[in-house]
Amino acid sequence: MIFKVYQNYISKQFLSTFIKTVFIFFSLAFILNIFEEINFFKDLNVSIGLPIFLTFLNIPSILFEIFPFIFLITTQFFFIKLIEQNENISFKNFGLSNSKIIKLLAILSFLIGVIIVTIFYNLSSNLKHSYLNIKNSYAKDNKYLAVITENGIWIKDAKDGVTSIINAEDLKGNILNNVDIVQFDQDFNFIRNIYAEKINIENKIWRSNSALLNNEQESNQRVNDFQLSTNLNFQDINSLFSNLTSLSFFELNDLKNKYNAMDYSSVEVDSAIQKIFSFPFYLMLMTILSSTIMMNIKQNKTKIFHLIFGILISVIIYYLSFFFEELGKNEQVPIVVSIWIPLLMISIVSMINLVRINEK
Repeated sequence: MIFKVYQNYISKQFLSTFIKTVFIFFSLAFILNIFEEINFFKDLNVSIGLPIFLTFLNIPSILFEIFPFIFLITTQFFFIKLIEQNENISFKNFGLSNSKIIKLLAILSFLIGVIIVTIFYNLSSNLKHSYLNIKNSYAKDNKYLAVITENGIWIKDAKDGVTSIINAEDLKGNILNNVDIVQFDQDFNFIRNIYAEKINIENKIWRSNSALLNNEQESNQRVNDFQLSTNLNFQDINSLFSNLTSLSFFELNDLKNKYNAMDYSSVEVDSAIQKIFSFPFYLMLMTILSSTIMMNIKQNKTKIFHLIFGILISVIIYYLSFFFEELGKNEQVPIVVSIWIPLLMISIVSMINLVRINEK
């Protein structure tokens, strides 16, 4: 009975600390984002209400990205309070071992993670979608964009007063296949049409070994070693297709199927889907890691030391995850491996720390 009372107490304290930490990071994100939005609208005649509204739309997606860090800091705050009030000693006296406390926090974190993925993420992606739609309607620079439809890849680019509308069957590696390009001047008068079986878009000077040019004076003019100066290279185009944070899990899955049907690389989408699948485990492992670190650190250390140490650990984990994610996106390792390997490494470190605290 007493054991259950302590379980409920720990759960309430952890949830309370989590909510307070989320509020702190929400406030910080709001302050940073509101200045960015005000700066965006500084030359436009809009009320202050619009930047504030857009900030509220954007913050949930920001919070989703930093939730692992929030869970690590939450766990630190929880244990700092626990140690300061000597409650950890009371728990031990009533048979609540360190491993049992960590197990309880791990279960809580996993359950919160499931709620975040199933409810919060879908809400944040919808809000992000609305944010992007409103923001894009005010954007001064819409000179390039890219979409994928049933008719292939469509790209709009504008450079040196010439607008190019580009349609390609597909993109394999850095090669656009079966490419039609129609170019217009600033008044949208037709300049020329270009067709090429293959165009290399590795850099911003697109190249084709052979292209057919048609304009009002001449038709089917074949040009060898054709070059087209653009604003975009392969990486730029990849990033233009979609802001994946604005898509729900089901929309991501539909997008993956669409990409596969058109034989287009779905690596970016696969990575996003795997990150969502792994998210509850990620949050749980960050909680376990932070718990084991806090229990292994000497109690005479200051709060600042704990927080700096936690930030340092978060930065290391972030760059480790980023490194493996990039390996996956560049197809040097499978996407599943790139997402789950960092979590496996966190698990190993946590297990080692857990063995050490159980020996105390």
